[in-house]
Amino acid sequence: MDDAARKTSLISASRRVVIGGAAASAALIAIGARGAVRLPAGLFTLGVASGEPSPDGIVLWTRLAPRPLEADGGMPPQSVPVRWEVAEDDRFASIVRSGTGLADANWAHSVHVEVTGLRPGRWYHYRFIAAGETSAVGRTRTAPASGAPCDRLRAAFGSCQKYEVGFYAAYRQMVADDPDLIVFLGDYIYENEPFPAEAVRTHGQPEAKDLPGYRIRYATYKLDPLLQAAHHAVPWLTTWDDHEVANDYADALDENNSDPAAFLLRRAAAYRAYYEHLPLRASARPIGPSARLYRTVDWGSLAQFQIVDDRQYRGPRACQPPGLVAAHKKYASLVAACPDLLDPSRTMLGKEQESWLMDKLGSSKAQWNLLTQQTIMHQDARIPSGHPERGPLIPADTWSGYPRARDAILRRWVEAGTSNPIALGGDIHAFAADDFRDPDKPQGPAIGTEFVGGSITSLFHDPTFKQQSAREGIAFAENEVHGYGLLTLTPKSGECVFRGVDDARREDSGVRDLVRFPIEAGRPGINIEHA
Repeated sequence: MDDAARKTSLISASRRVVIGGAAASAALIAIGARGAVRLPAGLFTLGVASGEPSPDGIVLWTRLAPRPLEADGGMPPQSVPVRWEVAEDDRFASIVRSGTGLADANWAHSVHVEVTGLRPGRWYHYRFIAAGETSAVGRTRTAPASGAPCDRLRAAFGSCQKYEVGFYAAYRQMVADDPDLIVFLGDYIYENEPFPAEAVRTHGQPEAKDLPGYRIRYATYKLDPLLQAAHHAVPWLTTWDDHEVANDYADALDENNSDPAAFLLRRAAAYRAYYEHLPLRASARPIGPSARLYRTVDWGSLAQFQIVDDRQYRGPRACQPPGLVAAHKKYASLVAACPDLLDPSRTMLGKEQESWLMDKLGSSKAQWNLLTQQTIMHQDARIPSGHPERGPLIPADTWSGYPRARDAILRRWVEAGTSNPIALGGDIHAFAADDFRDPDKPQGPAIGTEFVGGSITSLFHDPTFKQQSAREGIAFAENEVHGYGLLTLTPKSGECVFRGVDDARREDSGVRDLVRFPIEAGRPGINIEHA
């Protein structure tokens, strides 16, 4: 299928909802020995999604929620069988795989189907059927065969989509860009209570702190039609940052240094809701406050995504003023350097995950290696003395607060000869592009590249950001424009484009190229072509 045909199919699949079978008012479905249970109409309000592509399969997701803004989604307490179908065409004339999944009542009637037996490097369409209703049609694809040559990967990447402060116009253009994947780097939801001063729309909900609150918050976000359309169009890879749980948390500490035992109960609820609302494999299903989210996804011989979790396992923040933790006071987000900062035992990823990553960086055979993580990794972050919190200070919540952990990754790139390493990041509500250098040769040539892909909507008003970024040697920085990154790779070259939304307060906003970065295999370093 050529590009034009794929785009036509994509638009058709993202808009078409097929309703069949039962009467609109209610439907009956058999639930084992308990007999027939009457289900409300409108089961698929939250749409469908796919993710985690492999050469022979994909994860399909939906959640039955006829009243999505209620904690139970308006569903009875029984689990419900749901039929799924995968076809080669969007009219399902050629169904290649089908079966029955379970909308598990214990998991908010979410459905996670790990489909296998598909052909590598192919586009497919999928849908769900329950109680006489048929979901929207989603479009997805498998990865190329393991180790096989691959001509191209196009991945859109973004983060930080705070619901109240903007609309999701960025996703309309993402869909039009026709990527192979969308990579989401954290802050899928924000847990906060409403803040009307910045709002262009409001969810009207209290801060999410328990399982019902998190479920309702995810449902609020997933009701957005542009976000749904982006999930319907292509498979996603996701990782979390802080706001899926609480602002700036680190392991068992939130920003207010609350009781760790109480916070872990909150984290367990948040992790559960995250899994319930995204197309993740069963291996990511949380057990209490723990969930393994780090993994690799290969794209033939062309690329490997090393997807990490820098929240769940990170150590305490460095250089905190004495007594803050004991007094349960808000942590210091900007700190002066202290001996603790350079302690080599301080961890961002945790010992087990770091060991796993070092192994992957040494064993990867991919032409391009994409460190898929949450925040900025810049090697010389400092806050200027003119900042309201005074400086020169170091941001405690990014990799700059864990410099030895960051340097270990950079040294591993050099030691292992990791091919063409690129770090993708989010979190800071700004675009940034930068080079990495060998920590042992800080004046040496670039060894890798970093692209931080802005925010979908979330705000960052700081008049000093661009000037300070330039002083730190960051090649490009932009914090007043929202948007996403579009990364295209071929065996020998590629480019990253930062795409900016004209006005994130408008649902119909246009999107424009801000800057282009040509990439050449074997020659790391930022090159800029201004739009």
